[in-house]
Amino acid sequence: MLGLEYILDLYGMQHIELAEKLGIKKQNINLWIKKKQNISKRHLPTLEEIFGIEAKYFSKELTDLDKLEIQKEKLKQDLHPVIMKHEEQFLIGEENDLVEVPIYDKDEINQIEHDIEKAKLIKKFRDMVNRAEHQPYLDTFKLVLELLDKAQHEPTFHKTIEGLAHYLEVLPDWVSTGPEQDEFESELFEVLDDYNY
Repeated sequence: MLGLEYILDLYGMQHIELAEKLGIKKQNINLWIKKKQNISKRHLPTLEEIFGIEAKYFSKELTDLDKLEIQKEKLKQDLHPVIMKHEEQFLIGEENDLVEVPIYDKDEINQIEHDIEKAKLIKKFRDMVNRAEHQPYLDTFKLVLELLDKAQHEPTFHKTIEGLAHYLEVLPDWVSTGPEQDEFESELFEVLDDYNY
């Protein structure tokens, strides 16, 4: 679905109303939505201003993640949430690091933030599985999924994953859950070093 169509639906705005705000004919809006014409670049700043949504979303086919991001912006406009505090969360991506994540006074905003993080993880996992061309890698993905499904509440599982993340330098050394974890990792690294070919 084209972003403009989704945004109009989410905001409950008719084509005619948007056309009046932009000073154009309703037919232009219809042509944009049917992808028979591109949205004029000169109208993008006005669209951003009307909806409080970044211009990049109006002209593209939206992913589920895009839709969640747009819903979050609408919720912020509707609820005017206040940031109550910040929590540190580990961010995996270009630069693995801890980031300050806002915690809002409105559960709806916190829930959609959680849904966005889940959608990002699902997308990343899907991309990784699609890149796995050989059977051994797929078998590893299957095993990881089984571990997550059956052992996600086991302390040993979490300690081992964090240890592997440090050993393989996915996590920076300064990120640790405490002295007990550091001791566990020290012993784990000895075993890993003995079997590292």
